Amino acid sequence: MRMVTQVRIYTINRGMLDSWIQLFNEKIVPTSAKFGVRVVGAWVNRQQNEFIWVRTFESEDKLKVYEESPERAEYTPMTGKHIAKIEVRTVENGLLAAVA
Repeated sequence: MRMVTQVRIYTINRGMLDSWIQLFNEKIVPTSAKFGVRVVGAWVNRQQNEFIWVRTFESEDKLKVYEESPERAEYTPMTGKHIAKIEVRTVENGLLAAVA
């Protein structure tokens, strides 16, 4: 089965990057995993107040179940206070073969 992969770039409001990282790790990562939305990795660009992360999921339908869940709704108000801008790029694996 082909997974959907997204690179997500969030600009976080000034002074809120550390609290965003805590919220992300304590709420978003475990809750999304419960619904089959896996966080592959996350990085911080402090100079630009950016939080860059990658997630994968089976289908838009599976993602919708997570996005409409009461568990996610519980922390959505907190995430909105942190995020100034969101960019999402859906990508596919460009690696043709393993590098020796």
